[in-house]
Amino acid sequence: MIILHNLFHMIVILSFPPLLLGVINRTKAMFGGRRGQPILQTYFDLIKLMQKDCVFSETTSWVFRFGPIVSVVTALVAACIVPLGHASAPLSFTGDLILFAYVLALGRFFTMAAALDTGSAFEGMGAAREATFAVLAEPVLFLGLLVFARLSGSLQMSQMLGDGVANGWGVAAAPLLLIVASWFVVLLVENCRIPFDDPNTHLELTMIHEVMVLDHSGPTLGLIVYAAALKLFVFAGLIVNLILPFDSGSSLLDWLIFLLGTLFVAVVIGTIESTMARLKIAEIPKLLIGAGVVSLFAVILLLSYQ
Repeated sequence: MIILHNLFHMIVILSFPPLLLGVINRTKAMFGGRRGQPILQTYFDLIKLMQKDCVFSETTSWVFRFGPIVSVVTALVAACIVPLGHASAPLSFTGDLILFAYVLALGRFFTMAAALDTGSAFEGMGAAREATFAVLAEPVLFLGLLVFARLSGSLQMSQMLGDGVANGWGVAAAPLLLIVASWFVVLLVENCRIPFDDPNTHLELTMIHEVMVLDHSGPTLGLIVYAAALKLFVFAGLIVNLILPFDSGSSLLDWLIFLLGTLFVAVVIGTIESTMARLKIAEIPKLLIGAGVVSLFAVILLLSYQ
């Protein structure tokens, strides 16, 4: 049974994430009164990019070529650590939460290094902003993990986000609600979504992630798009594990509920992007610090219960 769960886990993380981007785009199109792109457009884009040739600047080195590969590999490792469908993750051990946080940081580091390797001041600007906001988002993630470690008594993601959360809603609902809110902010900033960044913007000085990948083309750009979809799926999975941690008793139904939950998160993201404008750069740190304060308050509130 565990082997079957792990096999399905791998099939899902390899095939499902691009669908979330299609759902977000379709939601935004509906809010705009448009028909929009096909919901499978990201899959079509990935297939098209993989069939093209790569163009590399003579000023770039192996770092530029290595960045997209590391981004995909690190996102896949993170996806193997997060439990999906109320089943243990394929990669699970005590302390795996540290690996989860820093494998994502490794992918971010190589994306920034690839941007800096181009020698472009424009891409360097995006890398600097990415590093600044990541420093503010990381404590929010760790404070949330601290709450789940306290509730479950474990440092293993599968236990923290499985039965630990399910039992936690009965005794510490308020701290969990605060973590859901703060982690949703982390989801938006880590995946460069509005109001922190605009994934459809390529020529404005306010963008962050897109400026770092302007020089990539063909398969390397396809790897970056796929890694972004995978990372979005990982964070959506965290949110779904928090709000729907309950075991229905049927593995198939648990997987169906989980996947529908991730699609619902994509619809929420699309709704936010349709109803909000991007924040000014100076406002982003304030919102991230606010999310950190909310997470810290959740920790203090949880400690007051016990």
